[in-house]
Amino acid sequence: MVNDWARLPDGWPLGDVAGVAVDHHDNVYVFSRGTEHPMMVFDRDGNFLRSWGEGDFTYRTHGITVAPNGTIFCTDDGNHTVRKFTPGGKLLMTLGTLDTPADTGYDGKDYMTIARPSGPFNRPTNLAVAPSGDLYISDGYGNCRVHQFSPRGELRRSWGVPGTGPGQFYLPHGIGAAADGRVFVCDRESDRIQIFSPDGEYLDEWTDTQRPTHIVFDAQGRACVSEL
Repeated sequence: MVNDWARLPDGWPLGDVAGVAVDHHDNVYVFSRGTEHPMMVFDRDGNFLRSWGEGDFTYRTHGITVAPNGTIFCTDDGNHTVRKFTPGGKLLMTLGTLDTPADTGYDGKDYMTIARPSGPFNRPTNLAVAPSGDLYISDGYGNCRVHQFSPRGELRRSWGVPGTGPGQFYLPHGIGAAADGRVFVCDRESDRIQIFSPDGEYLDEWTDTQRPTHIVFDAQGRACVSEL
């Protein structure tokens, strides 16, 4: 543990950190909730470099992913969008319709009220970039689906319905793409990680996790899973 690693500007709180990501230059992107500076960027030693996103995010910032080309994907379940930025914070693309949730029957509080699947998005949670460049998004608190987009943001397919069976979801919260293209979905409230082909075909599941929230793969192909 490196205590007080992040050296913040005077008077800046860190807030509730919803996600952290690292780029190829070892810069660390800290995505936090309820602060004036939702995205703070540090070097590997914790020196503050810059901030961005002021006024652009809700208090429900949720997921952050650095793509292989260095662009930054930010998931905001409060406004039902996933947005793509440059490392400096310039908006490049928006997936979803700002402040417009998909119609799933969700009452806004209890994800057990989700009655039906729908398109993107109702409180999306995280994004993974596949080796092909396709984008896979878990959607999430107010939906029960995974959506696959092309690198340019065209919706290719969606899958998932409410439930606990194969290919069903009870809060898809985290998502990762392995080097072979398989898609791993943290089905949080079902205590499992479901595994799919790149086209959404159910393959297998891991059940030795408890409320898994996110999954990423390192350069050796090892899966790192966070649990709640």
